[in-house]
Amino acid sequence: MARREPSLFTRLIVLISVVLTLGAAALTTAAWYYARAAANEAYDRLLVGAAYQMAEAVNVQGGTLTVELPVSAFELLALSDRDRIFYKIVDARGRTLTGYGDLATPESDAPALGSPDVQDGTFKGAAVRVAKTARYFSDPSVQGRVDVVVAQTTEARTALARELTLRAVALIAAMSALALGGAVFAIRYALRPIGRVGAALRDRDPHDVTPVTVSTPRELRPFVSATNEFIARLRSRMDLMQQFIADAAHQIRTPLTALKAQVELLSRQTMDPQGRQHLRRVQERVDQLSRLANQLLSHAMVNHRAGAVPLEPVDVVEIVRRAIREAVPDTLDRDILTALELPPLPVEVIADAISLKEAVKNVIDNAVRHGAATQLTLRVREQPGMVEIEVEDDGPGIPPELWSQVTERFGSSSPNGSGLGLSIAADVLTAHGGKLNFRDRNEDGFAVIMRLPSRMRQNR
Repeated sequence: MARREPSLFTRLIVLISVVLTLGAAALTTAAWYYARAAANEAYDRLLVGAAYQMAEAVNVQGGTLTVELPVSAFELLALSDRDRIFYKIVDARGRTLTGYGDLATPESDAPALGSPDVQDGTFKGAAVRVAKTARYFSDPSVQGRVDVVVAQTTEARTALARELTLRAVALIAAMSALALGGAVFAIRYALRPIGRVGAALRDRDPHDVTPVTVSTPRELRPFVSATNEFIARLRSRMDLMQQFIADAAHQIRTPLTALKAQVELLSRQTMDPQGRQHLRRVQERVDQLSRLANQLLSHAMVNHRAGAVPLEPVDVVEIVRRAIREAVPDTLDRDILTALELPPLPVEVIADAISLKEAVKNVIDNAVRHGAATQLTLRVREQPGMVEIEVEDDGPGIPPELWSQVTERFGSSSPNGSGLGLSIAADVLTAHGGKLNFRDRNEDGFAVIMRLPSRMRQNR
Protein backbone atom coordinates (compact mmCIF):
# COMPACT_ATOMS: atom_id res chain seq x y z
CA MET A 1 0.00 0.00 0.00
CA ALA A 2 1.48 3.35 -1.07
CA ARG A 3 2.34 5.74 1.71
CA ARG A 4 0.02 8.71 1.77
CA GLU A 5 1.96 11.92 1.19
CA PRO A 6 0.98 14.94 3.31
CA SER A 7 -0.55 17.89 1.52
CA LEU A 8 1.50 20.92 0.53
CA PHE A 9 -0.54 23.02 2.97
CA THR A 10 0.28 20.63 5.82
CA ARG A 11 3.97 20.64 4.95
CA LEU A 12 4.12 24.44 4.91
CA ILE A 13 2.22 24.76 8.19
CA VAL A 14 4.47 22.19 9.87
CA LEU A 15 7.62 23.96 8.65
CA ILE A 16 6.33 27.37 9.72
CA SER A 17 5.26 25.95 13.10
CA VAL A 18 8.73 24.52 13.64
CA VAL A 19 10.33 27.86 12.74
CA LEU A 20 7.95 29.75 15.02
CA THR A 21 8.58 27.29 17.87
CA LEU A 22 12.35 27.60 17.55
CA GLY A 23 12.05 31.37 17.31
CA ALA A 24 9.77 31.49 20.36
CA ALA A 25 12.21 29.34 22.31
CA ALA A 26 15.11 31.62 21.36
CA LEU A 27 13.11 34.73 22.24
CA THR A 28 12.02 33.21 25.57
CA THR A 29 15.64 32.45 26.44
CA ALA A 30 16.71 35.96 25.46
CA ALA A 31 13.79 37.43 27.43
CA TRP A 32 14.91 35.54 30.55
CA TYR A 33 18.46 36.84 30.28
CA TYR A 34 17.32 40.39 29.56
CA ALA A 35 14.75 40.28 32.38
CA ARG A 36 17.36 39.03 34.83
CA ALA A 37 19.80 41.70 33.68
CA ALA A 38 17.12 44.40 34.01
CA ALA A 39 16.14 43.19 37.49
CA ASN A 40 19.79 43.13 38.58
CA GLU A 41 20.38 46.60 37.20
CA ALA A 42 17.34 48.02 38.99
CA TYR A 43 18.09 46.41 42.33
CA ASP A 44 21.83 47.08 42.00
CA ARG A 45 21.13 50.78 41.71
CA LEU A 46 19.12 50.65 44.92
CA LEU A 47 21.90 48.64 46.57
CA VAL A 48 24.57 51.11 45.47
CA GLY A 49 22.41 54.02 46.57
CA ALA A 50 22.07 52.53 50.03
CA ALA A 51 25.85 51.97 50.16
CA TYR A 52 26.44 55.61 49.21
CA GLN A 53 24.12 56.84 51.94
CA MET A 54 25.80 54.62 54.52
CA ALA A 55 29.24 55.85 53.42
CA GLU A 56 28.07 59.45 53.75
CA ALA A 57 26.81 58.66 57.24
CA VAL A 58 30.38 57.93 58.45
CA ASN A 59 31.91 61.05 60.11
CA VAL A 60 34.82 61.99 62.41
CA GLN A 61 33.79 63.39 65.79
CA GLY A 62 36.23 63.98 68.60
CA GLY A 63 38.98 62.19 66.74
CA THR A 64 36.97 59.00 66.27
CA LEU A 65 34.74 57.60 63.56
CA THR A 66 31.03 57.70 64.25
CA VAL A 67 28.21 56.20 62.21
CA GLU A 68 24.61 57.38 62.17
CA LEU A 69 22.90 55.18 59.59
CA PRO A 70 20.09 56.99 57.76
CA VAL A 71 16.70 55.34 57.71
CA SER A 72 16.33 56.19 54.02
CA ALA A 73 19.18 53.82 53.19
CA PHE A 74 17.16 50.89 54.45
CA GLU A 75 13.93 52.17 52.97
CA LEU A 76 15.50 51.96 49.54
CA LEU A 77 16.12 48.24 50.04
CA ALA A 78 12.86 47.48 51.80
CA LEU A 79 10.70 47.60 48.67
CA SER A 80 10.08 43.84 48.91
CA ASP A 81 9.20 41.82 51.97
CA ARG A 82 11.02 38.83 50.52
CA ASP A 83 14.56 40.18 50.85
CA ARG A 84 16.81 40.50 53.87
CA ILE A 85 19.47 43.23 54.16
CA PHE A 86 22.99 42.85 55.60
CA TYR A 87 25.62 45.53 55.96
CA LYS A 88 29.02 46.17 57.43
CA ILE A 89 31.26 49.23 57.86
CA VAL A 90 34.97 48.54 58.34
CA ASP A 91 37.56 51.15 59.31
CA ALA A 92 41.08 51.44 57.97
CA ARG A 93 42.38 48.99 60.59
CA GLY A 94 39.87 46.32 59.57
CA ARG A 95 37.65 46.74 62.61
CA THR A 96 33.90 46.48 62.11
CA LEU A 97 32.33 49.73 63.19
CA THR A 98 28.76 48.45 62.81
CA GLY A 99 26.81 45.71 61.08
CA TYR A 100 27.43 42.00 60.57
CA GLY A 101 31.00 41.19 61.40
CA ASP A 102 30.91 37.86 59.57
CA LEU A 103 29.75 39.45 56.31
CA ALA A 104 32.58 38.85 53.87
CA THR A 105 34.20 41.84 52.31
CA PRO A 106 34.84 41.44 48.55
CA GLU A 107 38.51 41.03 47.80
CA SER A 108 38.55 43.49 44.95
CA ASP A 109 40.56 46.63 45.22
CA ALA A 110 38.81 49.37 47.09
CA PRO A 111 36.81 51.27 44.50
CA ALA A 112 36.46 54.94 44.45
CA LEU A 113 33.28 56.45 45.70
CA GLY A 114 32.06 57.03 42.18
CA SER A 115 32.60 53.46 40.98
CA PRO A 116 31.27 50.92 43.49
CA ASP A 117 31.83 47.19 43.07
CA VAL A 118 28.76 44.89 42.87
CA GLN A 119 29.02 41.11 42.69
CA ASP A 120 27.26 37.89 43.67
CA GLY A 121 27.92 36.04 46.90
CA THR A 122 26.39 33.95 49.67
CA PHE A 123 25.67 34.82 53.29
CA LYS A 124 24.03 32.62 55.92
CA GLY A 125 23.27 30.03 53.24
CA ALA A 126 21.38 32.48 51.00
CA ALA A 127 22.38 33.93 47.66
CA VAL A 128 23.06 37.64 47.98
CA ARG A 129 24.09 40.52 45.86
CA VAL A 130 26.93 42.49 47.49
CA ALA A 131 27.85 46.14 46.86
CA LYS A 132 31.10 47.59 48.17
CA THR A 133 32.16 51.21 48.25
CA ALA A 134 34.69 53.23 50.26
CA ARG A 135 35.26 56.63 51.72
CA TYR A 136 38.66 58.15 52.32
CA PHE A 137 39.48 60.28 55.38
CA SER A 138 42.49 62.60 55.79
CA ASP A 139 41.68 64.03 59.20
CA PRO A 140 44.72 64.47 61.48
CA SER A 141 43.19 61.98 63.89
CA VAL A 142 41.71 59.59 61.33
CA GLN A 143 43.34 58.78 58.10
CA GLY A 144 42.72 55.98 55.64
CA ARG A 145 39.86 54.21 53.92
CA VAL A 146 36.54 53.14 55.36
CA ASP A 147 34.83 50.28 53.50
CA VAL A 148 31.07 50.00 53.33
CA VAL A 149 29.60 46.63 52.38
CA VAL A 150 25.85 46.18 51.78
CA ALA A 151 24.29 42.82 50.84
CA GLN A 152 20.73 41.93 49.81
CA THR A 153 19.16 38.54 49.14
CA THR A 154 17.99 37.90 45.56
CA GLU A 155 14.40 36.71 45.99
CA ALA A 156 12.83 39.98 44.88
CA ARG A 157 15.00 40.46 41.82
CA THR A 158 14.44 36.80 40.83
CA ALA A 159 10.68 37.29 41.17
CA LEU A 160 10.90 40.46 39.07
CA ALA A 161 12.92 38.66 36.39
CA ARG A 162 10.38 35.83 36.38
CA GLU A 163 7.47 38.23 36.06
CA LEU A 164 9.13 40.10 33.22
CA THR A 165 9.91 36.80 31.48
CA LEU A 166 6.32 35.57 31.83
CA ARG A 167 5.00 38.78 30.33
CA ALA A 168 7.46 38.48 27.48
CA VAL A 169 6.48 34.82 26.97
CA ALA A 170 2.80 35.78 26.87
CA LEU A 171 3.57 38.42 24.27
CA ILE A 172 5.71 35.96 22.28
CA ALA A 173 2.95 33.34 22.40
CA ALA A 174 0.35 35.86 21.25
CA MET A 175 2.55 37.04 18.41
CA SER A 176 3.37 33.45 17.41
CA ALA A 177 -0.34 32.57 17.36
CA LEU A 178 -1.06 35.64 15.24
CA ALA A 179 1.84 34.76 12.95
CA LEU A 180 0.63 31.18 12.58
CA GLY A 181 -2.92 32.34 11.90
CA GLY A 182 -1.63 34.81 9.35
CA ALA A 183 0.48 32.08 7.78
CA VAL A 184 -2.54 29.79 7.51
CA PHE A 185 -4.55 32.52 5.81
CA ALA A 186 -1.68 33.49 3.53
CA ILE A 187 -0.94 29.88 2.52
CA ARG A 188 -4.61 29.20 1.86
CA TYR A 189 -4.79 32.29 -0.29
CA ALA A 190 -1.53 31.49 -2.07
CA LEU A 191 -2.63 27.90 -2.82
CA ARG A 192 -6.00 28.92 -4.27
CA PRO A 193 -4.66 28.89 -7.86
CA ILE A 194 -3.82 25.19 -7.43
CA GLY A 195 -7.44 24.58 -6.44
CA ARG A 196 -8.62 26.52 -9.48
CA VAL A 197 -6.46 24.40 -11.77
CA GLY A 198 -7.73 21.22 -10.09
CA ALA A 199 -11.35 22.37 -10.39
CA ALA A 200 -10.84 23.27 -14.05
CA LEU A 201 -9.49 19.79 -14.77
CA ARG A 202 -12.08 18.03 -12.60
CA ASP A 203 -15.06 19.89 -14.10
CA ARG A 204 -13.97 19.49 -17.70
CA ASP A 205 -16.18 17.48 -19.97
CA PRO A 206 -14.61 14.04 -20.61
CA HIS A 207 -14.72 14.77 -24.31
CA ASP A 208 -12.96 18.11 -24.00
CA VAL A 209 -9.36 17.72 -25.12
CA THR A 210 -8.65 21.41 -25.59
CA PRO A 211 -5.76 23.05 -23.67
CA VAL A 212 -6.32 24.30 -20.12
CA THR A 213 -6.63 28.10 -20.11
CA VAL A 214 -6.79 28.87 -16.37
CA SER A 215 -4.96 31.99 -15.21
CA THR A 216 -2.22 30.86 -12.82
CA PRO A 217 0.86 32.32 -11.08
CA ARG A 218 4.24 31.92 -12.73
CA GLU A 219 5.17 29.00 -10.44
CA LEU A 220 2.22 26.91 -11.71
CA ARG A 221 2.76 27.55 -15.39
CA PRO A 222 5.13 24.56 -15.89
CA PHE A 223 2.44 22.30 -14.41
CA VAL A 224 -0.30 23.73 -16.66
CA SER A 225 2.04 23.58 -19.64
CA ALA A 226 2.87 19.92 -18.95
CA THR A 227 -0.85 19.16 -18.56
CA ASN A 228 -1.60 20.79 -21.91
CA GLU A 229 1.20 18.82 -23.55
CA PHE A 230 -0.28 15.61 -22.14
CA ILE A 231 -3.74 16.59 -23.40
CA ALA A 232 -2.28 17.22 -26.85
CA ARG A 233 -0.62 13.81 -26.87
CA LEU A 234 -3.84 12.20 -25.63
CA ARG A 235 -5.84 13.89 -28.39
CA SER A 236 -3.32 12.65 -30.94
CA ARG A 237 -3.57 9.12 -29.55
CA MET A 238 -7.36 9.25 -29.65
CA ASP A 239 -7.32 10.40 -33.25
CA LEU A 240 -4.88 7.62 -34.16
CA MET A 241 -7.02 5.04 -32.34
CA GLN A 242 -10.16 6.18 -34.14
CA GLN A 243 -8.34 6.10 -37.45
CA PHE A 244 -6.97 2.65 -36.66
CA ILE A 245 -10.42 1.31 -35.85
CA ALA A 246 -11.81 2.69 -39.09
CA ASP A 247 -8.89 1.34 -41.14
CA ALA A 248 -9.00 -2.05 -39.40
CA ALA A 249 -12.73 -2.34 -39.99
CA HIS A 250 -12.25 -1.67 -43.68
CA GLN A 251 -9.11 -3.77 -44.14
CA ILE A 252 -10.43 -6.80 -42.25
CA ARG A 253 -14.06 -6.84 -43.28
CA THR A 254 -13.37 -6.41 -46.99
CA PRO A 255 -11.22 -9.57 -47.48
CA LEU A 256 -13.48 -11.56 -45.16
CA THR A 257 -16.51 -10.59 -47.22
CA ALA A 258 -14.67 -11.55 -50.40
CA LEU A 259 -13.61 -14.85 -48.82
CA LYS A 260 -17.17 -15.63 -47.82
CA ALA A 261 -18.31 -14.90 -51.38
CA GLN A 262 -15.64 -17.19 -52.78
CA VAL A 263 -16.64 -19.96 -50.40
CA GLU A 264 -20.28 -19.45 -51.36
CA LEU A 265 -19.39 -19.77 -55.03
CA LEU A 266 -17.28 -22.82 -54.32
CA SER A 267 -20.17 -24.49 -52.48
CA ARG A 268 -22.19 -24.43 -55.72
CA GLN A 269 -19.59 -26.58 -57.45
CA THR A 270 -19.96 -30.34 -57.71
CA MET A 271 -17.66 -32.19 -55.34
CA ASP A 272 -17.50 -35.47 -53.48
CA PRO A 273 -19.01 -35.80 -49.95
CA GLN A 274 -15.66 -35.51 -48.19
CA GLY A 275 -14.80 -32.32 -50.08
CA ARG A 276 -18.28 -30.98 -49.29
CA GLN A 277 -17.67 -31.69 -45.60
CA HIS A 278 -14.33 -29.85 -45.65
CA LEU A 279 -15.91 -26.93 -47.46
CA ARG A 280 -18.67 -26.75 -44.86
CA ARG A 281 -16.05 -26.60 -42.09
CA VAL A 282 -14.19 -23.84 -43.93
CA GLN A 283 -17.44 -21.94 -44.31
CA GLU A 284 -18.18 -22.28 -40.60
CA ARG A 285 -14.68 -21.08 -39.70
CA VAL A 286 -14.96 -18.13 -42.09
CA ASP A 287 -18.32 -17.18 -40.57
CA GLN A 288 -16.87 -17.53 -37.08
CA LEU A 289 -13.79 -15.46 -38.02
CA SER A 290 -15.96 -12.81 -39.64
CA ARG A 291 -18.17 -12.58 -36.57
CA LEU A 292 -15.17 -12.51 -34.22
CA ALA A 293 -13.50 -9.75 -36.25
CA ASN A 294 -16.71 -7.72 -36.26
CA GLN A 295 -17.13 -8.12 -32.51
CA LEU A 296 -13.50 -7.28 -31.76
CA LEU A 297 -13.79 -4.13 -33.83
CA SER A 298 -17.13 -3.39 -32.22
CA HIS A 299 -15.60 -3.86 -28.77
CA ALA A 300 -12.67 -1.58 -29.64
CA MET A 301 -15.03 1.05 -31.02
CA VAL A 302 -17.28 0.92 -27.96
CA ASN A 303 -14.33 1.24 -25.59
CA HIS A 304 -12.94 4.13 -27.61
CA ARG A 305 -16.23 6.01 -27.74
CA ALA A 306 -16.85 5.58 -24.01
CA GLY A 307 -15.93 8.92 -22.47
CA ALA A 308 -14.67 10.28 -25.81
CA VAL A 309 -17.99 10.98 -27.54
CA PRO A 310 -20.52 13.43 -26.06
CA LEU A 311 -23.81 11.90 -24.99
CA GLU A 312 -27.05 13.29 -26.34
CA PRO A 313 -30.79 12.52 -26.21
CA VAL A 314 -31.61 9.46 -28.32
CA ASP A 315 -34.80 7.53 -28.95
CA VAL A 316 -34.48 3.97 -27.62
CA VAL A 317 -37.36 2.77 -29.80
CA GLU A 318 -35.64 3.94 -32.99
CA ILE A 319 -32.33 2.40 -31.86
CA VAL A 320 -34.01 -0.98 -31.30
CA ARG A 321 -35.61 -0.80 -34.76
CA ARG A 322 -32.24 -0.11 -36.38
CA ALA A 323 -30.53 -2.84 -34.40
CA ILE A 324 -33.06 -5.51 -35.34
CA ARG A 325 -32.81 -4.54 -39.01
CA GLU A 326 -29.01 -4.77 -38.97
CA ALA A 327 -28.60 -7.81 -36.74
CA VAL A 328 -31.22 -10.30 -37.87
CA PRO A 329 -30.37 -10.44 -41.58
CA ASP A 330 -26.71 -11.03 -40.79
CA THR A 331 -27.28 -13.82 -38.29
CA LEU A 332 -30.59 -15.43 -39.09
CA ASP A 333 -30.12 -18.65 -41.05
CA ARG A 334 -33.33 -20.36 -39.98
CA ASP A 335 -37.02 -19.49 -39.59
CA ILE A 336 -37.44 -17.51 -36.36
CA LEU A 337 -40.51 -15.45 -35.59
CA THR A 338 -39.36 -11.99 -34.57
CA ALA A 339 -41.77 -9.77 -32.62
CA LEU A 340 -41.42 -6.15 -31.48
CA GLU A 341 -43.36 -4.79 -28.51
CA LEU A 342 -42.56 -1.11 -28.62
CA PRO A 343 -44.35 1.92 -27.13
CA PRO A 344 -46.06 4.24 -29.63
CA LEU A 345 -44.18 7.32 -28.43
CA PRO A 346 -40.41 7.91 -28.38
CA VAL A 347 -38.55 6.86 -25.22
CA GLU A 348 -35.49 9.07 -24.74
CA VAL A 349 -32.29 8.49 -22.80
CA ILE A 350 -28.98 10.37 -22.75
CA ALA A 351 -26.59 8.07 -24.61
CA ASP A 352 -24.24 7.49 -27.51
CA ALA A 353 -26.54 6.19 -30.22
CA ILE A 354 -23.87 4.17 -32.05
CA SER A 355 -22.57 2.39 -28.93
CA LEU A 356 -26.09 1.68 -27.67
CA LYS A 357 -27.08 0.24 -31.05
CA GLU A 358 -23.98 -1.99 -31.01
CA ALA A 359 -24.97 -3.26 -27.56
CA VAL A 360 -28.51 -4.12 -28.69
CA LYS A 361 -27.19 -5.76 -31.89
CA ASN A 362 -24.81 -7.97 -29.94
CA VAL A 363 -27.55 -9.09 -27.51
CA ILE A 364 -29.85 -9.90 -30.46
CA ASP A 365 -27.06 -11.74 -32.29
CA ASN A 366 -26.29 -13.73 -29.14
CA ALA A 367 -29.97 -14.68 -28.74
CA VAL A 368 -30.33 -15.72 -32.40
CA ARG A 369 -27.15 -17.81 -32.47
CA HIS A 370 -27.29 -19.44 -29.05
CA GLY A 371 -30.83 -19.06 -27.75
CA ALA A 372 -33.87 -18.64 -29.94
CA ALA A 373 -35.33 -21.82 -31.33
CA THR A 374 -38.43 -20.46 -33.04
CA GLN A 375 -39.23 -17.10 -31.47
CA LEU A 376 -37.46 -13.82 -30.61
CA THR A 377 -39.20 -10.90 -28.89
CA LEU A 378 -37.87 -7.37 -28.28
CA ARG A 379 -39.56 -5.07 -25.78
CA VAL A 380 -38.97 -1.50 -24.65
CA ARG A 381 -40.50 -0.53 -21.30
CA GLU A 382 -40.41 2.60 -19.19
CA GLN A 383 -40.01 2.05 -15.46
CA PRO A 384 -39.76 4.69 -12.71
CA GLY A 385 -36.42 6.36 -13.43
CA MET A 386 -35.39 3.52 -15.73
CA VAL A 387 -35.76 2.35 -19.33
CA GLU A 388 -35.59 -1.39 -20.08
CA ILE A 389 -34.73 -3.09 -23.36
CA GLU A 390 -35.64 -6.75 -23.13
CA VAL A 391 -34.53 -9.43 -25.60
CA GLU A 392 -36.46 -12.66 -24.99
CA ASP A 393 -36.09 -15.98 -26.77
CA ASP A 394 -37.55 -19.45 -26.38
CA GLY A 395 -34.16 -21.16 -26.13
CA PRO A 396 -32.64 -22.99 -23.16
CA GLY A 397 -31.17 -19.79 -21.70
CA ILE A 398 -28.02 -19.32 -19.63
CA PRO A 399 -27.68 -21.11 -16.27
CA PRO A 400 -27.70 -18.62 -13.33
CA GLU A 401 -24.26 -19.80 -12.20
CA LEU A 402 -22.79 -18.54 -15.49
CA TRP A 403 -24.42 -15.09 -15.48
CA SER A 404 -21.38 -13.42 -13.92
CA GLN A 405 -19.05 -15.06 -16.48
CA VAL A 406 -20.89 -14.30 -19.70
CA THR A 407 -20.50 -10.53 -19.19
CA GLU A 408 -16.71 -10.85 -19.12
CA ARG A 409 -14.58 -10.89 -22.24
CA PHE A 410 -14.23 -14.50 -23.42
CA GLY A 411 -15.69 -15.48 -20.07
CA SER A 412 -17.93 -18.24 -21.41
CA SER A 413 -17.52 -18.84 -25.13
CA SER A 414 -19.42 -21.50 -27.03
CA PRO A 415 -18.06 -23.58 -29.88
CA ASN A 416 -19.76 -21.25 -32.36
CA GLY A 417 -19.27 -18.01 -30.47
CA SER A 418 -16.56 -15.63 -29.35
CA GLY A 419 -17.69 -14.80 -25.84
CA LEU A 420 -17.71 -11.07 -26.64
CA GLY A 421 -21.34 -10.25 -27.44
CA LEU A 422 -22.71 -9.86 -23.93
CA SER A 423 -19.41 -8.36 -22.73
CA ILE A 424 -19.76 -5.55 -25.27
CA ALA A 425 -23.34 -4.91 -24.16
CA ALA A 426 -22.33 -4.88 -20.48
CA ASP A 427 -19.49 -2.40 -21.14
CA VAL A 428 -21.78 -0.06 -23.04
CA LEU A 429 -24.43 -0.12 -20.31
CA THR A 430 -21.84 0.46 -17.58
CA ALA A 431 -20.50 3.48 -19.49
CA HIS A 432 -24.06 4.85 -19.59
CA GLY A 433 -24.76 4.24 -15.91
CA GLY A 434 -26.89 1.19 -16.63
CA LYS A 435 -26.63 -2.55 -16.07
CA LEU A 436 -27.10 -5.83 -17.91
CA ASN A 437 -29.42 -8.28 -16.14
CA PHE A 438 -30.96 -11.65 -16.88
CA ARG A 439 -34.36 -13.20 -16.27
CA ASP A 440 -34.38 -16.93 -15.76
CA ARG A 441 -36.46 -19.02 -18.06
CA ASN A 442 -40.21 -19.23 -17.36
CA GLU A 443 -43.18 -20.11 -19.55
CA ASP A 444 -42.32 -17.16 -21.82
CA GLY A 445 -38.61 -17.90 -22.17
CA PHE A 446 -35.19 -16.62 -21.20
CA ALA A 447 -34.53 -12.86 -21.34
CA VAL A 448 -31.58 -10.50 -21.35
CA ILE A 449 -32.58 -7.11 -19.91
CA MET A 450 -30.65 -3.92 -20.60
CA ARG A 451 -31.45 -1.22 -18.04
CA LEU A 452 -30.60 2.46 -18.62
CA PRO A 453 -31.36 5.55 -16.51
CA SER A 454 -34.19 7.53 -18.03
CA ARG A 455 -33.51 11.02 -19.33
CA MET A 456 -35.56 12.59 -16.54
CA ARG A 457 -33.50 10.80 -13.88
CA GLN A 458 -30.21 11.79 -15.53
CA ASN A 459 -31.28 15.45 -15.73
CA ARG A 460 -31.94 15.48 -11.98
